[in-house]
Amino acid sequence: MVQAYILIQTEVGKASLVAETIAEIPGVLQAEDVTGPYDVIVRAQADTVDELGRMVVAKVQQVEGITRTLTCPVVHL
Repeated sequence: MVQAYILIQTEVGKASLVAETIAEIPGVLQAEDVTGPYDVIVRAQADTVDELGRMVVAKVQQVEGITRTLTCPVVHL
């Protein structure tokens, strides 16, 4: 199982709606609207890195109101 944090920037005033929409995507564990340089932080998981990448590109990035994403895979050192 691969987990990652997805940091999201949104259009002004869209953070709450974006977080609510993303929370419904299978594989998303948590989606919170936050303050700071990013507007939404998501914790997601998938069976493989490839599946995680497909989820981000095909589902998360397609949500209306998103302007930029940064995916940070969790590593266990």
